[in-house]
Amino acid sequence: MARVALVTGGTRGIGAAIAMALKEAGYTVAATYAGNAEKAQAFGDATGIATYKWDVCSYDACKAGIAEVEAAHGPIDVLVNNAGITRDAPFHKMTPDQWNEVIGTNLSGVFNMTHPVWPGMRDRKFGRIITISSINGQKGQFAQVNYAAAKAGDIGFTKALAQEGARAGITANVICPGYINTDMMSTIPEKIMDQIVGAIPVGRLGEPSEIARAVVFLASDDAAFITGATLSANGGQYMA
Repeated sequence: MARVALVTGGTRGIGAAIAMALKEAGYTVAATYAGNAEKAQAFGDATGIATYKWDVCSYDACKAGIAEVEAAHGPIDVLVNNAGITRDAPFHKMTPDQWNEVIGTNLSGVFNMTHPVWPGMRDRKFGRIITISSINGQKGQFAQVNYAAAKAGDIGFTKALAQEGARAGITANVICPGYINTDMMSTIPEKIMDQIVGAIPVGRLGEPSEIARAVVFLASDDAAFITGATLSANGGQYMA
């Protein structure tokens, strides 16, 4: 029987590439989304990947959604915490709502998704937790105190979780993408884009498929000895 993978924020951008790559690798894949039902429907129709709508900010919604996925497809073996949002503002202008929304999705959402699947993974002595952080969680970024804090928190969460899961056959790893060629990047003015690309040693944006291939490897049996790791996929932009 194929292993079951669940990808949050899995119907667009990096998440969609991850979901499709996992399906191609032989996993039974489910993808969550939060808001754009039309695009999620189109993604599901095009790929045959089952899609589910819930807000990762809500623990109860995550618990209920995970139960629905497992009832339909079987126990979740691989969880990819990809869902994320930005609410950028210089710190002196940042509102409590902007802080709480980003922390709620990008950090608390990782807890809310991982906690319900953890007992089953422990019982079955197998699991893969892969969390998508960011280069800005490693180095910080102007006007992203909320985002950088959440993404840095994802790294600490992963390192601690890896220690708890190791003897139960569960690995926990984090990927920190740099600037990736997604729809979000297409809205950036050309002058700013030139500056971004100019700061990347390989001279280009990353592709969602490159992040997806890293996820597929970390989910595989070949990666069983890798846990608590931070994989920087940023074209050499930040090395630490």
